[in-house]
Amino acid sequence: MTDQRIEGTATEIGGKVQNGLGRLTGDSKLQFDGKLNEVKGKATEAYGRVIDGLDGLVAKAPAEYQDTARKGIDFARRKPLLTTGIVAGLAVILSGLGRRR
Repeated sequence: MTDQRIEGTATEIGGKVQNGLGRLTGDSKLQFDGKLNEVKGKATEAYGRVIDGLDGLVAKAPAEYQDTARKGIDFARRKPLLTTGIVAGLAVILSGLGRRR
């Protein structure tokens, strides 16, 4: 289990507590912050699941590619926002190339 999964779960639980306290006290800002933290926690936990899945794929890759793949996964662990931006940018570019004119 990656640190992202643990951190995401903790953030999500903290958000649920904030949301509940906000509802209990009628504090809409606390409620909003709680919902925001719930979503942030779910996203972080999902990112951790993806990283865990990629670890399994690296183990199955041919030996000559494993070191390079592990470096990529280590980068993704250290820079999750940058990695997400890179993947989103590539998705936009590839979807544009796939369209017929």
